[in-house]
Amino acid sequence: MAGAGDDAGMDAVQKRLMFEDECILVDEQDNVVGHESKYNCHLMEKIESENLLHRAFSVFLFNSKYELLLQQRSATKVTFPLVWTNTCCSHPLYRESELIQENYLGVRNAAQRKLLDELGISAEDVPVDQFTPLGRMHYKAPSDGKWGEHEVDYLLFIVRDVKLQPNPDEVADVKYVNRQQLKELIRKADAGEDDVKLSPWFRLVVDNFLMGWWDHVEKGTLNETVDMETIHKLK
Repeated sequence: MAGAGDDAGMDAVQKRLMFEDECILVDEQDNVVGHESKYNCHLMEKIESENLLHRAFSVFLFNSKYELLLQQRSATKVTFPLVWTNTCCSHPLYRESELIQENYLGVRNAAQRKLLDELGISAEDVPVDQFTPLGRMHYKAPSDGKWGEHEVDYLLFIVRDVKLQPNPDEVADVKYVNRQQLKELIRKADAGEDDVKLSPWFRLVVDNFLMGWWDHVEKGTLNETVDMETIHKLK
């Protein structure tokens, strides 16, 4: 394991979360097999040598105009700083309320917790029963030489108008986009314009699912596209 000296430049808030938060370890069928610190779960050395795989979620929040809320991760994030991504991306923790399997309530509880933590969105604005889990994907993505992701990621959609108060420790910027504006952001990322970067998990969802699912958001037919049986292995 990397020594403390290697982490001297790590932001104090992020460092505390890295060591205090216990992620849920799963196998490739998303069965819980244990728990491990957020720190170890994101060390590429551990991911590669021990095949550490943890449970995660990605929230896609749309307003009543069916615009998608994006966030730019803060500069102090240990993995993927300053990249643009979907509304909120994090991990259910190894605690009773976030391990509940029935109706994916543990993941929904975690999503509600992190929307408050990262974006200041109150629980009243995002009731847990309003999240629609659409699917799961399994992916691995290095961030830099040391850090990376290896996750079974639950993709949660919700349509709500919310009040935002972003937490600067977590979020550098936010914006709502329509489809055309998202396509322009993707074009800039592909062209390397304005230093725009997208998170790898967001890009996987964009490339494989998002536009079709956006149709269902607008039609109010999200339940028709739910597939929680498959775990899509994506690269």
